[in-house]
Amino acid sequence: MTLKQELDARRAMSAQKMPPERTAAFQRGVDQLIADGIVDRAVKEGDIAPDFTLPNAQGEQVSRYAQLENGPVVITFYRGGWCPYCNMQLRAYQAILPELKSLGATLFAISPEPPDTSLSTAEKNELEFEVLSDINSDAGRAYRLMFDLSDELKAYYTEMGNDLSTRNADGEWHLPLPATYVIDTSKRVTLAYLDADYRNRLEPADIITALRTPVASTA
Repeated sequence: MTLKQELDARRAMSAQKMPPERTAAFQRGVDQLIADGIVDRAVKEGDIAPDFTLPNAQGEQVSRYAQLENGPVVITFYRGGWCPYCNMQLRAYQAILPELKSLGATLFAISPEPPDTSLSTAEKNELEFEVLSDINSDAGRAYRLMFDLSDELKAYYTEMGNDLSTRNADGEWHLPLPATYVIDTSKRVTLAYLDADYRNRLEPADIITALRTPVASTA
């Protein structure tokens, strides 16, 4: 089963169980992101990827640019360990980790949650790659992925036990657009997956394809 098939099955199950008014509210949130043009503003293919230094699940500082000395880097921004779509994506990426390593690549996952929560996410999903905490959402803003939730969505998230003012390290009601980037050793983005619908994610096989594709010279 592909990641898309898993995500679609989860989406169908949620549609059956969730009250229609809540489903409609989440869709309005997606539609608003599309109207706001967040995908068009975000860092994309061909751009120089912004650097970041963030704490991992153990609180140790990790630099993306420093890691590029060892090979390409794959980074994926996710909403948090409370998000079922994010957890499915992270587990799918864990499954291809041996192949990523064989291609010389390093994988990072980034969320606005604090390190102790990132550790819980890593342990729950049996992740063997770095899960980083974007404590002040600086990395998310540098990649132009951050957005604020509407009052309507705040109410529904709280009702579902996902009060972002307590889940996010900075206490803010905002999230990053789920996005995945492949970055080559010249710091350039060679693949950018951006979708305003949080229920869609990049297929693991597409990451492998991007890493295997020769990078065109910019000279």
